[in-house]
This record gives sequence, C-alpha cells and structure tokens, in this order.
Amino acid sequence: MNKYKLLLGLAPLAFVTPAVAEEAADAAQGASANGTAQVEVFSTGVAKGRDRLDSATSTSSLRGDEIQKIGARNVAEVMRNIPGVRVEASNGDVNNSFTIRGLPLASSGSKYLQLQEDGLPVLEYGDMFVGADTFLRPDFNLSAVEAIRGGSASTFASNSPGGLINFISKTGDVEGGSVQVSTGLDFDEKRLDFDYGGRINDTLRFHVGGFYRAGEGPRETGFTAYKGGQVKLNVTKEFATGYVRLSGKYLDDRTPSYLSVPMAVTGTNSDPKYREIPNFDVNSGSMLSPFVTDMVTLDGNNNLTRRDLRDGIHAIAKTIGLESQFDVAGWTITERFRYADQSAQMGQFQHGRVMPASALAAMFGGPGATLSYATGPNAGQVIADPASLNGNGLLALAVPRVMDINSLDNMTNDIRATRQWNIGAGVLTTTAGFYTSQQSLDADWLFTSAISDVRGDGKSALVNITRADGIPMTQNGAIAYTGGPGSATFRRKYDVDFRVNAPYGSLNYMVGKIAIGGSIRYDMGKAEGSLFGSDLGGGRVGLVSYDINNDGVISFPERNTAVIPLDRPAPVNFDYEYLSYSAGINYRVAEELAVFARYSRGGRGAADRVLFTPIVSPLSGELVDKRAGRDFVKQAEAGVKYRAGDLTLNLTGFWAKTNEINQQTVTLPDGSLSPVIIARGYKAIGAEFEGAIRRGPFSLTAGATYTDAEIESDSLNPAIEGNIPRHQPKLIFQATPQFENETYTVGANVVGTTGSYAQDNNALKMPGYTVVNAFFQVRPAERVQLSLNANNLFDVVGITEVAQGAIPASGPVSVRTINGRTITTSLRFDF
Repeated sequence: MNKYKLLLGLAPLAFVTPAVAEEAADAAQGASANGTAQVEVFSTGVAKGRDRLDSATSTSSLRGDEIQKIGARNVAEVMRNIPGVRVEASNGDVNNSFTIRGLPLASSGSKYLQLQEDGLPVLEYGDMFVGADTFLRPDFNLSAVEAIRGGSASTFASNSPGGLINFISKTGDVEGGSVQVSTGLDFDEKRLDFDYGGRINDTLRFHVGGFYRAGEGPRETGFTAYKGGQVKLNVTKEFATGYVRLSGKYLDDRTPSYLSVPMAVTGTNSDPKYREIPNFDVNSGSMLSPFVTDMVTLDGNNNLTRRDLRDGIHAIAKTIGLESQFDVAGWTITERFRYADQSAQMGQFQHGRVMPASALAAMFGGPGATLSYATGPNAGQVIADPASLNGNGLLALAVPRVMDINSLDNMTNDIRATRQWNIGAGVLTTTAGFYTSQQSLDADWLFTSAISDVRGDGKSALVNITRADGIPMTQNGAIAYTGGPGSATFRRKYDVDFRVNAPYGSLNYMVGKIAIGGSIRYDMGKAEGSLFGSDLGGGRVGLVSYDINNDGVISFPERNTAVIPLDRPAPVNFDYEYLSYSAGINYRVAEELAVFARYSRGGRGAADRVLFTPIVSPLSGELVDKRAGRDFVKQAEAGVKYRAGDLTLNLTGFWAKTNEINQQTVTLPDGSLSPVIIARGYKAIGAEFEGAIRRGPFSLTAGATYTDAEIESDSLNPAIEGNIPRHQPKLIFQATPQFENETYTVGANVVGTTGSYAQDNNALKMPGYTVVNAFFQVRPAERVQLSLNANNLFDVVGITEVAQGAIPASGPVSVRTINGRTITTSLRFDF
C-alpha cells in the first residue's frame, strides 16, 4: 500500500529534465572500453529497453566520450554522424535544419524529426521559426545520443513520424569528473567545460556540469559573437523498487546567426562553376559587422526601440523537473515531466538582392543618385567610384531583423505503465501511456530594410543613397522601417498556445527467436490565441509615417514605417486529430544475426507554419481545410543486423511516402525572397548502412544512406511533379577511422554528400562535398590529456543552400555554406 501512496504522491510533483529510463543510462555506461557494447540495449522510442538484435527497429547510438573526441561542438556536428540524418549546418551553432531518410525539408528546422533531451521534446514542433537546437547544447553532461529512424518513433512520441534523436544526460552512476580548457588556434574562442558526478550515500547520487565560452567564433564578425554557457544538475534517489530523479538546467548563451552570403556562378545550370566574389571568403566571412549592429525600429507594442544585432541568437532556458520509475504489483510505472521557461532574441542580418552599386543607387534614387557611407569609420564619406567599391562594386538590399521570442515555454508530461506476462512459451510485453504537452509562442517580428556594402571581413557598413537633387532616400542606411519598402509584411505579433494530448499503447510478443509487436497512438491537438499583423488582410493598418529620429521632419524612410495593428487581432482557434500506428516482426536467426521488417504511419500536427497564411481563416481562426491540420508519413523498412565480437553490421532498406502542406521561401524573378504555400506529396526509397569494426588498436565506424526521392504530386504547381526535392542528395556518408593506445589517439571524422538541386524546379545544381575533421589526443600523464581538433581540415567549400533556382542573368547568387577550417587545442584533467 505504501508503494501506491508513494507513486500517487510523485505523479503531481513531476517537474523537468527527466532522464530516460534507467536501462538507457546503464546501456550508455555499459559499453566496453573499445566502444563495442556487450549487450546493445536501446530504449528511445520503444516500450522497453532491449537488445537491438531483438527489436524490429533501426537505431544508432553515439557515446558522449566519442562525441568529445571528434570535436563535435554543437547539435548539427553531432547529428551529421548518424546514418540516415541529413544536416544543413550553415547557420552557426543553432537554428540549423535536419531531416531523415529522404523526408522533405521544405522549410527550416526539423518537421518530421524530433529532438529530445532526456526522453522529452525540447520543443513540441521541430520546425518552428526557432529550431529546437536553439535550446540544446552538447557538453560534458552528455552520456550518449540515441537515434531511432522511423518505426515506433511515430507512436512513442508526438510529432515525430520520421524519427527521434535523444540527448541523454549523465546521472552520477560513474564516480568522478573532468575539467577542460580550450582555445582556438586560428580563430577566436575560449571555452571552459566541467562535470562531476558520484554518490552522496548508498541510495543518493548526483551529477553536475556545464560550460562557458566567449569569442568572435569561426567567421569574421568584428565583435564577440559567442558568449555564454549552461549548467545542468540532477540528483537521483534510489529505492528498493525504483528511483526518483530531480533535474534542472540553466542556459544563457549568445551565438551568431550566419545567413546567406553572395557568391558568383558561371557555366550552366547543370554544370555550374561557383567562385567567391572579391573581398568575400565564404568559408570564414559573414555579413555581420560592428558597423551594422544598431537597429532602430518600433517594438511589438509600436514603441520606439533600439536593438543590437551583436546579440545574435540569445537563448535563455530555465528548466526544472522530476522523473520517477517504480515497480508496482508487477507493473513498471514511469512518470516524466518537464517545465521549460524558454525565451530568445534573434538578431539577424539577411541580405536580399545583391546588385552593382550604381544600379541599386539608381533603383532607389533615380538617375544621378550618389552614395556615401552611413556607418563605420568612413561615415559621411562619399563613395566616388561605386564600380570599385570593396573590389567587387556591389551593394546589398539587406534586411536587419529582430525576432523577440518572449516565450517558447514548454510543458510536457509522459506517464506509462509496462508489464511482462508469461503466455505459453513466450513473453508478452504490454504498455499503456498518456502524453500531454503545452507549447507557447509569444513573439514579435521586427524587420527593417537597409543598404549595405558587401564584404566578409567583419567590417561591412551601411550606405546612404541621395537623389541628384540632394534629397536623401535613406536615413543612417535605412531605406524603410519595414521588411520591404512599400510593404508592411513581416511586422507580426504571435500570441498562441498549442496543446497536445495523446494516449498510446503497445504489445510485443516474443517466443523463441521471433518477436512480433505493434503500437498505436492517437494525437489530439489544439491551437488557441491571437495574431496581429497587416499581412493578415481585412483592411488592417500597415504603413504609417513616424518620426524615428525625432528631428521634426518625416524622411522618405520614415514614410515607410510598419506598425502592428494591435487593435485588430485575428483569432487562432483550430484543432486536429490523427491516428499513428506501427507494426513489426523480428527474427533472431542466430545469436549474431537478426532480420526484421516494419510498417508504420505517423502524423505531424500543424503549428506556426500555417499561421499568417490562407490556411487559417483570419476571421474565425479555423483551418480553411481540416486536412491542413496534420501531415502523414507512411514508411516501410526491412533490414538485417549482425553483431559478433568487435564487428557490427546493419543494412536497412526503406520506403516512405509523405503528404505536406507548408510554407517555403523562394526567390522571385526580381531577386527578392518570398514565402509561398506548397501542397505536395513526396516519396522516397533507399537503403542505409551502418557498421563498426575493431582490430587491436585500430577501429572504424561508418555509415551511408542512399536515397531516391521524388515530388510525387503538387496541386499548386504540377510542373514540378516527378522532380527531386531541393537539397536532396542521392548519397550521404560518414566514417571515423582511428588508432588508439594508452598514450595517444589519432583519427579523422569524415562526412560528405553528393550533389543536389538548389530548388524544386531541378535546374541549378549544388555541388557535393566531403569534409575531413581530424583529431589527435595525447595522454602524457595519468588523468591528463592534450587534444588537437581540426574541423574542415582541408577548408573545403560546402554549399548547403542556393536561394536561386537558376543562374541569374546578372549578379551573384545567395548561398549558405558550412564553416571553413577551425583548429582547437584543449587541456583536460580527470579526477
């Protein structure tokens, strides 16, 4: 009876950063010294942790010490080492984009792939305009990363039909700690990492750790672009029949946002030749500068304000929670709850059209218009020879933009009960659970327009345009106090709450060498709140005249000041429901060999991407078409798994079919960027390989994914049916060979991709690339380690995005690229 009272008492207390079930932590800690798990127990996205060769799923795991060894410093660099996962890592440390097994990446973020921290989602929806990786940092707290592709991911979590990536924290079951200091050798960054864990007494253990770093970072910005860190703590109390874990995290970290940069392209669409423009190194350059940082505008309440773009993406997360797991009357009851107080300010400098300086001057100032510097050391100086400006003669119509993310608070709770029953000659495992979450979105979009010169050395400046008659067309470089001259679009306020409730259950029967299982989940989602913005239509106020500099004169830019119509809200009031299911069979052919097959259908609910679109009625707040409330992913997979001694081989074939309603940003003929609605069907077929082998001091882990993807249907643009989705390569691959003995470790982490198309029209191609990340560790004394890591050792140019769908008639294209070579050295002490 006391057990029941304890369980009932814990359930309402359950607050954040829950750790995954104990068997997951045990599995992560139970790997052998050479990196090969003796029994590969996996627990993410399944009912109960079990040996992978007994589970009809495609899974992978990375140990925390291996992640540290290869020098992965952010979520994207970790995830690019997981087979099947495609990473577009070109925004910096955070707000990157991810997808899996050929599922479409029509917008940013990770629509079909959910990022979790200790078994619960960081954000309920992975493709909000703030990505989940914004609030997630790998550091010494990380025990392991588990990934499940397809399969039961769709039924053991909401909004995750493509898969789950779970970042699992250490919990103090291994005594000791570490402290490490790192510095960049060819770039400016200083970093301190630490962690410590152990037992307080026989039934109480803890773990604490975190990091702090500061510096300009891997690209030239001219200021301290990285600054901040995090601290995580958990305490576990063990009982005879279970445990209780209290956890917390405080994150306060500032990182830059690297958006698109200009690059020249010649040749043909099918065989383009990309090259850098003068004075702009795409591997180390950025449009950021201390001379383009001050943004004067109106805030979310239409009051005059100033924002500093040097703050970049400034994320703050405060989480606290409790997890409990107990055996009660034959059942294992697991309760996980997390509350995360999350907010951010996103300061970005996005260039739109890049043109010859004289042409841009004439566009806004007419014939005879002149140019002069508005900011920087040359402020007020006339640009006498625009054609030779910075060696490239270019100017950019830029969009300095701030998104005040006042709240992305997230509450999640997952309670489940699992029991095993002996039935006949086999064992039946049953699970029943209920998941609930609430995701808030309180944000203001504050965009302006400005004229900037084009250089990548951290010294770019804003530029003024003056008409031939002496009348200025800009004000301190601003061409309009809105996202686009003559338009009030993208001046928005969001105040919306999303709620999800989902009962779920599973059955798995294992008899002899055969295991047959199935799971089901029913998601019920609700969105309620208000939107404010002129681009909702309905006669809402948009542009006004406003004396921004308070000089008593209304300038041309001040005539184009966007305001948010706070007295004219548009409601949000829609809901959706969908059923997800998954069934599979696994046959353990021998101790070393298993084969499996699985079919699944999972859903993904509508979130912020449908807001400010015709999909949601601005009058009723309801979905115009109920089908837009959820998108489905259907998947089939079959594979073989082999594990013997120090050799592991997995090969899986997959098929996926997806329907999607979404927003996608495209480039218009005049070079400007614009969001459009898409309503498409996609399909993909392919195979993924994963393997590991060790022979004495030598080891190799490797993975590769081949995908043949296609836009199967498009009701709004049938001309692209049959095309390959943009950015989708045929092959992605990774490999990590290394040599390790007691004194030193040396190796390389190689990741790469073949070419793809820049846009869905399948005209302009993007080249593939291979990146080598080298590492060397030496241990001169016990508990002392010196490390050297070189990311992108050969400084290759890796293009992840091209905004244009074809080579333009004139001017460069807008591209996003991976970072160039960065070399870091570290000194670590273990104790």
